[in-house]
Amino acid sequence: MKLHYYPETDSLYIELKPEPGSETREVAEHLSVDLNAQGEAVGLDIDQASRHLDLTTLETVALPLRTTRAA
Repeated sequence: MKLHYYPETDSLYIELKPEPGSETREVAEHLSVDLNAQGEAVGLDIDQASRHLDLTTLETVALPLRTTRAA
């Protein structure tokens, strides 16, 4: 999973799977989900993210983490 923040549009994209979406559905105001061809969620897009979320911290709880390298 990867988080991408785009300050020029104030949107936060949560990449769930590293594959392209073939359809986007708005599931709530300011929240869209990208689906692949099989209908599985591959990403979430939050518009006006800084107005709705605290983007100053990131906390994980009980994730089965492995070592990764910085991109």
